[in-house]
Amino acid sequence: MKRYFFLSLLLPLVASADIVVPEAIRAPVGQVAKLTVHAIGDQIYQCVLHDNSYAWQTQAPDAKLFDMQGQVVGNHYSGPVWEYKEGSRIVGRVVSKLDVDLGSSIPWLLVEVIAHHGAGMFSDINFINRVNTQGGLSPSSSCNANHLGSEKRINYTADYIFYSAR
Repeated sequence: MKRYFFLSLLLPLVASADIVVPEAIRAPVGQVAKLTVHAIGDQIYQCVLHDNSYAWQTQAPDAKLFDMQGQVVGNHYSGPVWEYKEGSRIVGRVVSKLDVDLGSSIPWLLVEVIAHHGAGMFSDINFINRVNTQGGLSPSSSCNANHLGSEKRINYTADYIFYSAR
């Protein structure tokens, strides 16, 4: 995919910069960062009618997860689910959000893991941060009766930090 071309430009920034996580979305005391990956993909939105109002509603992410060498190590998809290359996967729920670049990118998040599947890299993960987001905001195109049920994919990138207990 063309998007992966930009990965070589992004990875040096991720690898060389210490990621500072704001207190509002910081993992609880006793959690330590185990893995950081870079995600490139899409946020999927659907035009829905809710309380007599049309709006683009988030449906799911669809992203590849890359290690610091630019190798695909997993996927991120509906659930939300993060799956590592050896098959371990986790399901999360958002605990808190922080709008860092309002109007330009999706919020930074603290996610709590609510389910584990399989043994491997993600088997002991308790929390996840989504930081350094770019893009992914709901579509700027109209959502109305003519578009009801239609889906739009919006490109995004982010860094995900996975935490386990000390």
